[in-house]
Amino acid sequence: MTSRIRLSAKLSFLAFFLAILLPVTGKDEKTNILWITSEDNSVEWISCYGAKNAKTPHIDQLAKEGFRYLYCFDNGAVCAPTRSSWITGMHAISNGTQPMRSGFAIPSFISFYNEQLQKVGYFTSNCSKTDYNLRGLNGRNPKDFWNYSGGDYAGTWKKRKEGQPFFTVFNIGHSHESRAFGGLSQESKSPAKMILAPYHPDIPEMRETYAKYGGAVENMDRTVGEAIQRLKDDGLYEDTIIVYNSDHGGVIARSKRFLYSSGIHCPLIVRIPEKWKHLYPKGKTPGSSVDRIVSFIDMPKTWLSLTGAKITKNFQGRIFLGPGAEPAAQYHFSWRERADERFDNVRVMRDEQFAYHKNYAPFAPNGQYLAYMHKMKATAAWERHHQAGKTDAVTGRFFEPRPSEEFYDNFKDFHNVDNQIDDPLHQTKIKELKKELRRQQLKYFDSGLMPEEMRNRIIKEKKTTVYAFVRDPKLYPLAKYLDYADLALARNKENLKTLTQGLKANDPAIRYWSVVGLLLLEKGAKPAIPSLKKVLEDQDEIPPLAAWAIYKAGDKTFAEKWMLETITNNSGNKMLANVLDWMGENSHAILEKIPAGKLPQKGLLKDVVNRAEARKRG
Repeated sequence: MTSRIRLSAKLSFLAFFLAILLPVTGKDEKTNILWITSEDNSVEWISCYGAKNAKTPHIDQLAKEGFRYLYCFDNGAVCAPTRSSWITGMHAISNGTQPMRSGFAIPSFISFYNEQLQKVGYFTSNCSKTDYNLRGLNGRNPKDFWNYSGGDYAGTWKKRKEGQPFFTVFNIGHSHESRAFGGLSQESKSPAKMILAPYHPDIPEMRETYAKYGGAVENMDRTVGEAIQRLKDDGLYEDTIIVYNSDHGGVIARSKRFLYSSGIHCPLIVRIPEKWKHLYPKGKTPGSSVDRIVSFIDMPKTWLSLTGAKITKNFQGRIFLGPGAEPAAQYHFSWRERADERFDNVRVMRDEQFAYHKNYAPFAPNGQYLAYMHKMKATAAWERHHQAGKTDAVTGRFFEPRPSEEFYDNFKDFHNVDNQIDDPLHQTKIKELKKELRRQQLKYFDSGLMPEEMRNRIIKEKKTTVYAFVRDPKLYPLAKYLDYADLALARNKENLKTLTQGLKANDPAIRYWSVVGLLLLEKGAKPAIPSLKKVLEDQDEIPPLAAWAIYKAGDKTFAEKWMLETITNNSGNKMLANVLDWMGENSHAILEKIPAGKLPQKGLLKDVVNRAEARKRG
């Protein structure tokens, strides 16, 4: 009996000793995560999604060993606002960080996902994109919560403590928009073999840019392969979850920055080692496709769930992987405001098949001039092609003002060229998506129902954050703004009286939407001209749009005089510079009268003047 007790004690001690020495596996072990992101490419550039213009064998192999998500969508369509959403787990519109390079302060209680990972012992590294488009109060910065940040090097896990789990972001810039600048290189693919999107004209510059970018995507894919090989060389391949996705779509004009499928429908592939097969998507085996909607806003919350980190209340997405997986979303929400130097405002609500677009600035074309976007030969050539009258109804639409609403069947029309907003067969679905859009705008406190300059001025006066401002119904009555914006975008002459009265409202946002509504009525707003003239003494975005509304309503002489005097005295008026460019040839009479000494040597107005001169030269 005694010997049995002694033997049992020895075995218990041995088990305890082995438990200390031997690594745990599976459910009890913290997984490593390598998150590979590539810049500026949608699913239409990845061959395992059916792409023909580039071959991506390394990404394809990852899909064979992992899970390929069919409906992964970016929320912001451009890099900095997207990363703002990633790092906070919040829609950028909830914090006011949706305009490009805005850098607004966010409340100190908002945690960053990398911060939460560090708290549970992870070595965190980011190589090498840390453009989060925000700043934390009291000096808090998401950059501070990376153990290593910088350098184009995926193997930073070597810098961690022995046995420490790691979370590494490896960003690949080979597919960035800039890689499509310039002429063809030796690495480029054949222009003749490129398959163009139907909205792009078949011109040499377009084919050459496609070919150049196809080569850039293949370079990106090789770098993905190299990163994976580093894991294998270090004996970590079967200990690491690998995630691959792009940061948004792209890259040729009308994709990146825009909320069409080419701008937001992104690849997402997740490889999970067999030791963690309990994390597999339910009912799926490696090599499978997953058809649930995944929004980018879901990713940080999912990473925290997989690592056992605390999920604080600011994380707005849904966990899409692992035992903590939440029910799939029925819809996906995307938003866009200023991208680079140009004013814009779009919201999209979609499901797997259908997408409803709401253009809150329909007076501006999609293809308004962006200095960076127009560095691409294809963009400039496309615009020249249009100005020469050589585009058709599909290829020329990019440079024309937009409707207030768009609706697309993405299964039949991935490229979103057939707007079916008026199709009787789709009215039930359109109503459904419109209702859901409003619901989510209210849920996430959409800060974009007040234009950017106005918003910035008021929060500065109130000494607050956008986050706090939009959550105060006395300062920001969002439901009221949504209603008034709908009134403005309707282009209904029956709203003339209400819109005219709105110009006298105490709330500047209501005055703004009243001006937008009258602008869209064009000549139908003629009775409102005297009232519009009174708001020319207003501030922010209101006066330039009011002057344009006066112009469109019929008093061109007055409007031109006001615009000339204003831009001469204030060449930095961004909204007026935008208006002058949106006017096209109608602005030439104004721009040519600006005294040479009043023209800046660079900047938005200089670009507008240069473009006007180029148009006159043909």
